[in-house]
Amino acid sequence: MGADIHGMVECRLWHVHEEDGETGEWHAAIGLDVLYAGQDYDAFGCLFGVRNDAGFRPLAAGRGLPADTSGAVRAELSGWGADAHSASWISWAEVARVDWDEPAESTDRRVHRYRRTADGLSYEGKSVWDPAHAAALAARGTPPTAAGGPPDGAWWQDGAEWAVGDTVFRAVRLRRRDAVPPDGEWQPVWTTMRTLAALHGEDNVRLVVWFDN
Repeated sequence: MGADIHGMVECRLWHVHEEDGETGEWHAAIGLDVLYAGQDYDAFGCLFGVRNDAGFRPLAAGRGLPADTSGAVRAELSGWGADAHSASWISWAEVARVDWDEPAESTDRRVHRYRRTADGLSYEGKSVWDPAHAAALAARGTPPTAAGGPPDGAWWQDGAEWAVGDTVFRAVRLRRRDAVPPDGEWQPVWTTMRTLAALHGEDNVRLVVWFDN
């Protein structure tokens, strides 16, 4: 069953002065579905710890709904009922300081598959561990784990690979920019948040999200 992300970018106006007794209320600025229409589990894992097969240290996992979130966000979330899960949020101040070259904490649990061509290896995709991968390793004398998952230790370090004909399987450790490329599907989200932050301050812009399966 697939997972989808939903949410809104919220903003708190810069001219509200809480030290003078004014209330700094958060306002819903734009729906996430206007800016992002993808379903990239690597990004979900990197950012919010959902479907985190790549093994990232999530930037903002399981924070829940902010106590002072806008009424529009609460209303939108309530419409999903029990289907909504893993609510969280992240401020632009946090996003702006991310080290996108930071590697995942572990090697991707999915096998990356390549096709050997006259021009070199051509990337074809990746998939969860299955009997075919175990059989391929067993054929070269490398037993899988007792649980049938990817092998432990040196056999599953970044760059470890094995071939079956023209198909090459490889263990890969991703970086954050692999999961969330600067020119990828999340670029409109970051551009919108950056623009609002330039007007209202980095700590006054945040993305509130939740997921459904």
